[in-house]
Amino acid sequence: MIQRHAEKKLKELAKGFPAVAVIGPRQSGKTTLVKKVFSKKPYVLLEDPEVRLFAEKDARGFLAQFPNGAVLDEVQRVPELFSYLQGVIDAANKPGMFILTGSQNFLLMEKVTQSLAGRIALVKLLCFTLDELKASKISFETYEEYLFRGMYPRLYDMSITPQDFYAGYVQTYLERDLRLLQNVQNLSAFHTFLKMCANRIGQLINLSALANDCGITHNTAKAWLSVLETSFIVFLLRPHHKNFNKRLVKMPKLYFTDTGLAAHLADIQDVRHLEHHSLKGALFESFVISELLKKRLNQGKENNLYFWRDKVGNEIDCLIDRGQTLIPVEIKSGRTVIEDYFKNILYWNKLSGQDPSDSLIVYGGDTEQRRTTGYVFPWKNIGTSAPG
Repeated sequence: MIQRHAEKKLKELAKGFPAVAVIGPRQSGKTTLVKKVFSKKPYVLLEDPEVRLFAEKDARGFLAQFPNGAVLDEVQRVPELFSYLQGVIDAANKPGMFILTGSQNFLLMEKVTQSLAGRIALVKLLCFTLDELKASKISFETYEEYLFRGMYPRLYDMSITPQDFYAGYVQTYLERDLRLLQNVQNLSAFHTFLKMCANRIGQLINLSALANDCGITHNTAKAWLSVLETSFIVFLLRPHHKNFNKRLVKMPKLYFTDTGLAAHLADIQDVRHLEHHSLKGALFESFVISELLKKRLNQGKENNLYFWRDKVGNEIDCLIDRGQTLIPVEIKSGRTVIEDYFKNILYWNKLSGQDPSDSLIVYGGDTEQRRTTGYVFPWKNIGTSAPG
């Protein structure tokens, strides 16, 4: 079993809160993680129709089966449980009683806010990190392999091709979850929307243009994008507010939490196809930023990643906001360091007055370089070299 970095934080939170919820995209390994960490607790899957019916019709009786708590998987399927959970948790007043998992952040968070505020802690679990795979002796020589394959656990647990996995993933999970969250009638338009999002990876989101290209309304595009975000399929990188008296763009940039899914939706057929594809640089950027995000979430911390771009096109791919310090990160898929890589970093440091030694460049090569203009490190070291 591949050791998950979030395990440490999950155990820590279960010692201080009566309930802990592990949320993230479907197939990200939530069930495997909670079963391993809480192996002595009863496990209940609320996607099972018979179990779900019992929980819906008699929530009090259902919870009475578990006087010492339980693992409740896909708990957002039975929202009625949350009000009763509050009473059980308050009466027992014991840490780590109930461990909840859910794949839809919006539905789960809505009920948590209403019923379990102050009683529950959250762990957001995305797919494998590069370091988790490396620690288990799973590695590829080139980053293109990771971009194409993606990081979903099932791809490393079973003999299944990325094409087969992602085709089933879209049909089984994305379409079903969308129907649960939105009254979607036109699945063909939704497929087009997914593909258009994948082909816009790393770009500023223009909802009107996206809606026009898909033949849907602006409001529909906004609602569907929200569903993808709350289901942890995509994430929006927001622009940082610090402007240094420069006019800034206000639109967020679109990224996928997993590049394998994005590559599939962009009709990239194999690794060789990817090597010269126009989306290669954007997919590499999405891969690096998602690794930074996963590192942060696995520590139980909130997203602190932004980008910076002014109206004339000066841009920093990613800013890590550490309170008193903003760490600029430039992301380059090339395997050879060239002077052009430092152009935006130099502009940022001159504008902000920051120490150049705080600047980072992640690139597609293998050599580490400490320069006066910034620290250059290879993509393979993203988990260890980049700050959280």
